[in-house]
Amino acid sequence: MTQIPEIRPNQSIDLLKALHILTRDGKLNQDSRRKLKQVYHLVNFIEPLFNEVLLQNPSPVIVDHGAGKSYLGFILYDLLLKQHATGQVIGIETRAELVEKSKQLAADLHFARMDFQHLTVQESITSNTIPEKVDIVTALHACNTATDDAIQFGLKKHAQYMVLVPCCQAEVAEVLRQHKNESFAKTPLSEIWRHPIHTREFGSQITNVLRCLQLEAAGYQVTVTELVGWEHSMKNELIIAKYTGQARKNAQTRLASILQELNLEALQSRFASE
Repeated sequence: MTQIPEIRPNQSIDLLKALHILTRDGKLNQDSRRKLKQVYHLVNFIEPLFNEVLLQNPSPVIVDHGAGKSYLGFILYDLLLKQHATGQVIGIETRAELVEKSKQLAADLHFARMDFQHLTVQESITSNTIPEKVDIVTALHACNTATDDAIQFGLKKHAQYMVLVPCCQAEVAEVLRQHKNESFAKTPLSEIWRHPIHTREFGSQITNVLRCLQLEAAGYQVTVTELVGWEHSMKNELIIAKYTGQARKNAQTRLASILQELNLEALQSRFASE
């Protein structure tokens, strides 16, 4: 088959067909091209982090939280981990049917060091099937609070890196809606989310601000950037957190102040850094 320019030379064609990124006859349609571009961009961000981990740990553990169909986990294994003798990729997903399909695909492709677990976030933190410490936690378009679940998992597992692309963030917007009348009386800032479309957009924005403060309070250095150009996806914010052990001094205070100012105290436990 003729090499398609967008596909990396060492990428398994059988894998891309199994993930329905390529058609059976090896073609790449426009939607699949966009999806592959997003995943490859994310791999480009993760690869130097993976190489840094390798310097300290020859058997790195990557956990893809809220894995869904495990596009990211499979491609990370195929491009980064397969060439090394040790190490593991673990996908965590709450939908049992997706876990079973991923397990079967890993077996078909002889990806022996891939594992998939049907677990909730709390189960994933306490399960003896997951190592006590993991090196990299990823979450690609983990919907709504699933990104927060990945952060909680990463904090509990002392992850060296977290690489997060949030999606469909509704929880904060819903709390803003519930307290809208109280907020009008409390602060003129409530004008920022008075209209429903602004509630949704501001809720999404402030969710990621709170996540960054949560990570900084827990000793992570945080970088926020775009995953790909906005013409490819509106779900495009990329949060990369590296554990340094040096908490930003005022992060916890600022987080608490924002929750209070915006009438979001109900979410205090969601954004706890411990």
